[in-house]
Amino acid sequence: MDISVVIPLYNEEESIGELYQWIERVMTEHQFSYEVIFISDGSTDRSWEIIEELHRQSPCVKGIKFRRNYGKSPALYCGFADAQGDVVITMDADLQDSPDEIPELYRMIKEEKYDLVSGYKQKRYDPISKTLPTKLFNATARKVSGIKNLHDFNCGLKAYRRDVVKNIEVYGEMHRYIPYLAKNAGFDRIGEKVVHHQARKYGTSKFMGWNRFVNGYLDLLTLWFLSTFGKKPMHVFGFLGSLMFFIGFIAVVVLAIGKLMGKMYITSSPFFYVALTMMILGTQLFLAGFVADLVSRSSANRNDYQIEEKI
Repeated sequence: MDISVVIPLYNEEESIGELYQWIERVMTEHQFSYEVIFISDGSTDRSWEIIEELHRQSPCVKGIKFRRNYGKSPALYCGFADAQGDVVITMDADLQDSPDEIPELYRMIKEEKYDLVSGYKQKRYDPISKTLPTKLFNATARKVSGIKNLHDFNCGLKAYRRDVVKNIEVYGEMHRYIPYLAKNAGFDRIGEKVVHHQARKYGTSKFMGWNRFVNGYLDLLTLWFLSTFGKKPMHVFGFLGSLMFFIGFIAVVVLAIGKLMGKMYITSSPFFYVALTMMILGTQLFLAGFVADLVSRSSANRNDYQIEEKI
């Protein structure tokens, strides 16, 4: 199979049918073998009924229905697990991503040998409450990840070589950082393509404003820490703990020397309690690093999601 199109969605009943017709036309024109995997992320409207109807009309349509809303990352994780195409395309269901971009994204993966190609929406039709946090987020992500050539990490329109999606773990809200996850997994041929961004045709965006930036920033810190120290947490906790313990210990020694020389009473000095606190905190940090080393990334149920139905 040439292409798998993975589309997570939440309450997008107005746009699903129109989006699939558009994808079908593009695939037919370019003679691609394909599948379209819709993941209904706990939708409460008629989204799943429409997906079922499309499946009855075309065997190329597949669907996954979550019992409740988990988020975009879990939807992508399950879609990636089922994808069979040599190239996997992700896009949003709100018609803001153009399926006409698919042939060129496919060509860049197959002919230019990119592992991942991310869309870049130079001209956006989103409100400033969404675009301003996005610009700040992308600048921070470029700095932390070291992927300097990407301008839009969170663009929903991306193309992947199949090996990429089968070897990265998208969980929590890490969909924003799939290029960073791919880089950490050894897939460093990451490119960018300017894509057309259309104004939203139906409804309102489900992901708005500053909370996305705050959550994205915290997720970025988490990913940076995991990619740097995820396999060796003792290196950071142990270092900080040892440093604090050493400073506290030296301070106690200085106070003890002062006591022996008859210049002060140890317990009358506030520095004694500061030094003692640092030694205790240092010991706790050291032990936290040791425990973290034992349990590092050992959760067996991180990606267990309740799937109500599959077609």
